Amino acid sequence: MLFKELLYLVALLPVGILAALDDKAKLANRTIDRTVSLRTHSIYPPYIDQDLQNRWWDFGGDAYVNTNKHIRLTRQVPSQAGWLWSRVPLTASNFVIEVEFKVNISGDNNHLFGDGLAVWVTKDRAQPGPVFGSKDQFEGLGIFLDTYANSRHPYAFPRITGMLGDGKTSYDQEHDGEQNSIGACSANYRRTNVATKLKITYLRDQYLNVKIHHKAWDEWTDCFTVRGLALPLAPYVGFSAMTGDVTDNHDIISVTTYSAILSSPDAQRDKLSGASGKRVSASGGGGGFFSWVLFFFSLIGKLFLAFIAFAIGVQIYRWWIMRQTNARIKAAFGPGGTYFQDAKRF
Repeated sequence: MLFKELLYLVALLPVGILAALDDKAKLANRTIDRTVSLRTHSIYPPYIDQDLQNRWWDFGGDAYVNTNKHIRLTRQVPSQAGWLWSRVPLTASNFVIEVEFKVNISGDNNHLFGDGLAVWVTKDRAQPGPVFGSKDQFEGLGIFLDTYANSRHPYAFPRITGMLGDGKTSYDQEHDGEQNSIGACSANYRRTNVATKLKITYLRDQYLNVKIHHKAWDEWTDCFTVRGLALPLAPYVGFSAMTGDVTDNHDIISVTTYSAILSSPDAQRDKLSGASGKRVSASGGGGGFFSWVLFFFSLIGKLFLAFIAFAIGVQIYRWWIMRQTNARIKAAFGPGGTYFQDAKRF
């Protein structure tokens, strides 16, 4: 009787294991093991060579280079637009882009400022237009550091907003990109006491994370995370800025791009943050309901396994008690003593 029950419980173990398979999938997440700097997509002072050019980058529009300080995309002058673009596409499947920038005005701090700065990871390059100095209906990723609100919002400005362009959809200029947003945060990166930086981490078709450095040294703040996002293959990296009736100095101090080397599927080092980020693709959509279904079955599987372990423990304990009792009876009555095989018969 005892062994039949044990065999029955053991036979049910695979059912509980199958119900909890999503936990195994979570443990299989790959993470960044190390990074390799990419000279082709990085730029630092003095920015240009003796021929007043850069082998890997182009700049144009109203942008100009101060070799000791920055690449100024726009000055504090109305109706300016400038850009900085990589000359070659970024072929790394997984990458990290860290850009140090500065947005400020000279003189009166009460002056109205705008319009903003954009970071691009797109299929096309160096095409001026109305979206922070670059073309509309772009294909790829645009991250907009917007300093001027065109309409009323419940959140504060400056605002960092991400948009995944499909080559057909226009940027929602009237509402500051609210209709196109895949993620956003408010961050006062103007006139800070520390270097202002933006860090973009992308794992192909899996993960996008944007962080901002503006509060204190070596303190990065998560802005937004998106899972399941796919960018065009071999995109260009670019930066652009624009002023309108309101103005600002928009400066790029440095750009550092890394190729991200992923760990093996079983390694669990340097876990990526933002596990609660939403899942989107170029056509939009989310996976909230499916995630809840997986969570429910995972919970049921865990409870089922716990019950099986408890039942097996109870059966083993009963078997051990019967064995000890039989041993005592045998010692008391001798080899001919009375035995019992089941506690219910005692």
